[in-house]
Amino acid sequence: MIDGTPVPLAGPETNLRADAVRNRALLLEAATRIASERGAAAITMETVATAAGVGKGTVSRRFGDRNGLLRALLDHSESRFQEAFLSGPPPLGPGADAATRLRAFGPALLRHEHEHRDLYLAAEPPPDRRFAVPADQLRHRHVVVLLREVLPGADSDLLAHTLLASVDVVLADHLLREGGMSLERLEAGWHDLVDRLLG
Repeated sequence: MIDGTPVPLAGPETNLRADAVRNRALLLEAATRIASERGAAAITMETVATAAGVGKGTVSRRFGDRNGLLRALLDHSESRFQEAFLSGPPPLGPGADAATRLRAFGPALLRHEHEHRDLYLAAEPPPDRRFAVPADQLRHRHVVVLLREVLPGADSDLLAHTLLASVDVVLADHLLREGGMSLERLEAGWHDLVDRLLG
């Protein structure tokens, strides 16, 4: 969300014709149905096209590739998360000091992505596109702004990348599933990092 406008995960869709808008809604509805019935792993360009009764080319025109389709599915929940940290109530939103908001951000991000982890993991972009996702760039900018306020003179850009890496959805999923850690432990880890950083 920039100046009140949500920043989508999949990139902006502008100036769509009425039939394109209808097809997009139909395809997202079909993908949502597949995800709820069979999980995000079952979402492919072919399965969505078949479920929506359109050709695969229609899916490609609307979303580019599977990653674009999956990220479009996440846009609604991502917009709600952006609203929470940019304009929602404290401690996550404005009204709390920067240090308090920074402490609240990591756990909120962990819980948000954990709630939608199947889609986030399925939509994980390839390495060459990983840092070009608009919503992820917004999260990074938000943490940079908070760090600049609490640690003037620090390398806020690099510190923001370091902090966000500690709550990365792929790492968090690995630690929860394979490492036997709890979500509460990961949240406590974020608090520990932030508290040590702020000294």
